[in-house]
Amino acid sequence: MAAYIIVEVETTDEALMAEYRKHTPGAIAKFGGKFIVRGGKTKTLEGGWVPPRIVVLEFPSYEKAEEFYHSDHYKPILAMRLKAGKSKAILVDGYSG
Repeated sequence: MAAYIIVEVETTDEALMAEYRKHTPGAIAKFGGKFIVRGGKTKTLEGGWVPPRIVVLEFPSYEKAEEFYHSDHYKPILAMRLKAGKSKAILVDGYSG
């Protein structure tokens, strides 16, 4: 079953975040993942949640998503994002219906 990493990002260093964005597609693909959402327009429908940027990654399994996030390959790339802004991230199983 697919799994998703959902990230809310507020960029504070645009140059460093731009560098981070160059490295993420290859790192994600290496673990079988792909972008579902990569920024774009948002509209708050309920509550007070007004995220500056949302990214959704899809992986073939929960285990592959965890493997990606905790991998030695992604660690230095992740460090760029964490330095370039504030973020919140969750990992969630997909729905198998």
